[in-house]
Amino acid sequence: MQIKYKIAAIIFVFCFSYTSYLFAQNKQLRIISLAPATTEILFALGLDKEIVGVSEFCNYPKEAEAKEKIGTFSRPNIEKILSIKPDLIFCTGLEQSPVIAKLKQLNLNIFVSDPKNINELFQSIREIGKLTNKEKESTALIDSMRIRIEKINSQVSRISKERKQKVFIEIWYSPLTTVGRGSFINELIEFSGGVNITSDIKSAYSSVTSEVVLKRNPDCIILAYMGNLSPIEQVMARPGWNNIAAVKNKRVYNDIDPDTLLRPGPRIVEALYGLHKKLYPDE
Repeated sequence: MQIKYKIAAIIFVFCFSYTSYLFAQNKQLRIISLAPATTEILFALGLDKEIVGVSEFCNYPKEAEAKEKIGTFSRPNIEKILSIKPDLIFCTGLEQSPVIAKLKQLNLNIFVSDPKNINELFQSIREIGKLTNKEKESTALIDSMRIRIEKINSQVSRISKERKQKVFIEIWYSPLTTVGRGSFINELIEFSGGVNITSDIKSAYSSVTSEVVLKRNPDCIILAYMGNLSPIEQVMARPGWNNIAAVKNKRVYNDIDPDTLLRPGPRIVEALYGLHKKLYPDE
């Protein structure tokens, strides 16, 4: 793990030195973002003009849709990337690892943002600000996010342990996929005042059986995707799920924008407020 962080630090120093040189020459950065979450961070820092390419899944803000598309999240067009001649390419972890390896072999400047919790997200925003000469903007963005998170924390602190609502976050239905304690979403649940019923799972994302959900009986179910049926109809069609408290009390929801919930970017604060409202609608 220490070796991993040392390598990341070396890459950051190299990228920072290179971008500092460009700023000294009064040259505008040319940025490509392969990750929707990082694209949202870059736009939030005011880097619209510097962004010359994004992945096909980068759909927020609306200005991102007008940018040059350089392929999908996991399969970007390397030839197009080279033709654009970027100074910096922003990526994330997980399935982008093979792409990152290829881009590094081509001696391109890569910055990987793959935060596992809110503090790591703040660190990523801070480092992106340094790399792009947007340190003031990154500090302002982090401060505004902290203020809103602390406001929720003050409300959550008044909720007794007995009143804490049990939550099941359903990322996908086949296979039934949810989040464990290795996910920043697990932290969002805790910050919103909820108890993730699968927080004992070590991995960030994992498949579970229906029996697990039935046994742990969540008070609230959040579907992090859109479906053809209403959320209640989707879960009631499953054997035994009509006995779950969330279903009995009609507390199954799919109206929290999945992008705000699943992307570690500035809009996680919106997801946090959305979760808190679902768990404690009367507060």
